[in-house]
Parts: sequence; C-alpha cells; structure tokens
Amino acid sequence: MPGPTSYFDYADLDKLPADRAQLVQRRRRAMGAAYRLFYADPVEFVRGRGTRLFDDQGTEYLDAYNNVPTTGHADPRIIAAISDQAGRLNTHTRYLAEATVRYSEDLLATFPDGLDNVMYSCTGSEANDLALRIAKSTTGGEGVIVTAEAYHGITTETGAISPSLGGPESLPPWVRTVPAPDSYRGTTDFADGVSAALASFHEQGIKPAALIFDTIFASDGVQTPDPTVLGAAVDAVRSAGGLLIADEVQAGFGRLGTGMWGFSALGLVPEMVTIGKPMGSGQPIAAVVSRHELIDRFGADVRYFSTFAANSVSIAAAQATLDALAEDDLVTKAKSTGDYLRAGLDRLAERHPQIGDVRGNGLFVGIDLVSDRAARTPAADYAFAIVNAMRERRVLTAAVGAGRNVLKIRPPMPFDESDADEFLAALDSSLNDTPLEH
Repeated sequence: MPGPTSYFDYADLDKLPADRAQLVQRRRRAMGAAYRLFYADPVEFVRGRGTRLFDDQGTEYLDAYNNVPTTGHADPRIIAAISDQAGRLNTHTRYLAEATVRYSEDLLATFPDGLDNVMYSCTGSEANDLALRIAKSTTGGEGVIVTAEAYHGITTETGAISPSLGGPESLPPWVRTVPAPDSYRGTTDFADGVSAALASFHEQGIKPAALIFDTIFASDGVQTPDPTVLGAAVDAVRSAGGLLIADEVQAGFGRLGTGMWGFSALGLVPEMVTIGKPMGSGQPIAAVVSRHELIDRFGADVRYFSTFAANSVSIAAAQATLDALAEDDLVTKAKSTGDYLRAGLDRLAERHPQIGDVRGNGLFVGIDLVSDRAARTPAADYAFAIVNAMRERRVLTAAVGAGRNVLKIRPPMPFDESDADEFLAALDSSLNDTPLEH
C-alpha cells in the first residue's frame, strides 16, 4: 500500500479498550474508510504544550513528528495573535491591509534577491497547485518531473505528481519520475534521470514545465544530497525551457538549521518556492514565492483569488510565528539540537545493527532501519513495529521512504537536548525489546 506504514488495522479493533474501540467505530462510520489512524493502538490527544502532547487520560507524550506547531504546541504568542485579530477583523486580500503587506515584506526579506513576490493560499497542496499553474502558464509546457516517492499535495493536479499516494500507475502521461539522490544506497545519478525524463518528453512531444522536489526529499526517505548532484539536473531542465520549483512545505522556516530555506543549502535559487504547514503554527496559510516577472505574466493571463488565503487571522498567526522564530533563535537551535541528536543516533547505531544509516539536517532526521546492514535491505515491517514500540514509550514518530523503513523525525522546533535524550532512550529500549524478525 502506498504511504506510511504506521496505520491502524481495523481488523484489530477488538484488541482496543471498549471506549477507544467505540470511538474508532464512530469515527469510521461518520468520516469513512478513506481516513486512516496512526498506530496499532490509536491515541486521542486533548491538549499540547511545547514539545509535549497529552492524551485523554492526561498521559504525556514527546512529539518528535509534528512540524506544524513551529514554535511549539499552544505557544502563548501565537494564541494571543490569533485571538486578538479574530476579535477585531477577519477578511480577505481584496481590501488594503497594512499587516498583510508588512508580513509579505518581512517574509520576502528572508529570500534571495529576485524572489520578490508572494501569492497566498491556504495549504501547501494549494501552493504547489498554484506553482504548477504558474509554471505551465509561463512556459507553455506541461511536463513535470518529480522524484519516485514524491508527495506534493492532494488536489487533482498535485495528487497527479505525488506517486507516494497512488504509486507510479497513478501518474498521468505528462509526469516523469526519477529516483531521489540517495548516497546511502548509491543512487547518485539524479542528473542522468532528469536528462532521461527530458528525452522522454521530447520523444512524446511534451514540452517541460517544471522540475519539483522537496528540499529534504522527505517522502523519499529524508535525503541530503551533494549540491552538485542537483545543479546539473536543474541546468538541464532550464535549458529545456522548464522551471525549478522548490517545495519547502515540510523543510522550510529554518527547520534544517542551515538558514530559513533548504534550497540555500543545496546551492540553488529556484524560480518558485512553495511554503506552508509550519507557516502559521497551525493556522491555515501557505504561499508561492516567485520572481515578479513570472507573477506579472501569470496575472496578465489568469485570474487568481482565494477567499481564505492570507485572511487577517492567518496573517496574524504567520507574523507571530516569523517573529518568534527570530526571538527564540530557533534556526540556530535547530542546528545545534539536530547535531546533538544525530550524534546520539550514531552512537546507537554502533550497538544496533538495525540502524543502517542516520541522515538529515537540523530537526529533520531520517533513521534508515535495515534487516541486513551489509546488503542495506529495508526493514519495512520492522520500522512499523518500532514506530508502535516508540508510541508505547510515549514518543511519537512515523515511517517513510520507498521501503517504508525510514523513521522520520521532525518535531516542533523548541525540541532541545533533554528531549533528544528522551527520544534516544526510547529508541534504544524499543530496538532492544523488538526482535528484528517481528
């Protein structure tokens, strides 16, 4: 099944306590079978604070997974900004709003020169959808190149470039996939894959519009490639008339500890950047940041407006989030805590051969679990067992990657060294107590 491996199996309903089983049944009846639940033993959270979540029994969990509450769950500064603005005004962008212009200026100041316009949406899916519309409109092309396990959204257009949702057979004729760069398993021919995709487009009479990838290759198992691997691929796409779209929806806003945006660490300046998820610390807001020449041309030919995009309350949340990132120096802390966490994971790998590789930047870390370290064989079922073992130890994570065997760690950014120590202890005991043949 495409997607993460940490879903609840409804065949195990009778293993749950009666009250939880009843809630699961009610949920499925009301919301349908398409919705999925994390963990073999689903958990109901009722409040959060900082890096902690609390269930309906008051039990405390360490959140090592949810990147949306950028500055921590229930940050009082974000709550105050939302509450104050909601109590005064909430409207759309067709009226003048000094707060919206100020935030746009502050946001653009974090980007390189040339990326000087921002267009708002409500979600990362919508931002990627809009970026594709701009790319296709301005290039006159339709071909899009993505990585083999990419996830870029849930709209019709972004779902069509998200093979992690439905597998390669779900992709339309105008999409080509290439393996993500993977230094651990030796997949370093990213540029060759992109060149082959461009050649395929040419043979089929498809003009390329864009290459899009997320800057930590999260769905591909969290990858940190050598920038030179990507540069040649981007040059080839541009030479063919296409654009580079950097999807920063998961990795952006300083999470990687290498500055605000992941594309900088890759030595790239895209034509467009998409942002979302942590942008408003949970309040729905997302955007496309682009060169004004592209936006001007797009705006001359196509109408774009979204009623809820950059509404007053979401802008207030986004401004408070951006201010808190600077106030708490969270980008610097992401690097230092991330370095500390990865060093601890490297030490665990010396004792646990199930850990094949540890990679990532800042507070976005992938732990590649293997059944055979020499062969680097992905241990998908084992990763599922470890995710559930960590949940039993009150630590939250999930699994991604082509083999569904990479633990994905992307906690709220106040995650500190004491949180890292707690995570490491839980992982150590989970690996000790969970047989590899599970």
